[in-house]
Amino acid sequence: MSFLWEWLVNPAHWQGSDGIWVRLAEHLGYAAITLVLAAAIGIPLGLWIGHTGKGRLVVVNLANGVRSVPTLGLLFVAVLVLGPVLGGDIAFLAPAIFVLVVLAVPPILAGAYAGIESVDPSARDAARGMGMNSWQVLWRVEVPCALPLIFSGLRSAALQVIATATLAASVSLGGLGRFLIDGQAYRDYGQMAGGAVLVAALAMAVDLVFAVVQRIAVSPGLAPVRTSRRSTRTRPVPNPA
Repeated sequence: MSFLWEWLVNPAHWQGSDGIWVRLAEHLGYAAITLVLAAAIGIPLGLWIGHTGKGRLVVVNLANGVRSVPTLGLLFVAVLVLGPVLGGDIAFLAPAIFVLVVLAVPPILAGAYAGIESVDPSARDAARGMGMNSWQVLWRVEVPCALPLIFSGLRSAALQVIATATLAASVSLGGLGRFLIDGQAYRDYGQMAGGAVLVAALAMAVDLVFAVVQRIAVSPGLAPVRTSRRSTRTRPVPNPA
């Protein structure tokens, strides 16, 4: 713990091109690009599957199967395949983003699909009875009701991406993973522990931001109702006699 504290409070570690602020910005950049691309793929596909019921088994089972693929092995294969084709810095960045997107799509897809599927059928029937067409039912009824589970998928994907983006340092990229790789190379245990703490802190901060956005975006009527212990107690029934 003393090595960790000394490394974190050293001002030299927060400055320069390889300082904490720069590595933090790089890590957030990787995560942001990944989440935008994964959401652009997973949310529309999940909404379509949940709304139409088509391709449910194929797409959902395929997405769940992708989770069993070893991330580090897939990253090295992607670099070997795409690296010679692309060239330059993009030869390492594109494979890393590709692997992170593959990791992030399944939870986002599952959240969108499960959210639409969990909508009360009576709400759909009422919307159709009011004259709404299929797309209006999707965007005015199903999507607002599915927002809690959609955000749940996004939050899960964000945590996984932030944690796994540390592997980008293993293919000569930046991010907070550099502190883990470089610390291991030089046996600087304070640096390694500091990098791990920073990744965990970043993950919690991002999850907190998503929680705040979810609270603002989701209708209060869809929030879970909290009941006190006093209100849940059953009152004694008076004896008629």
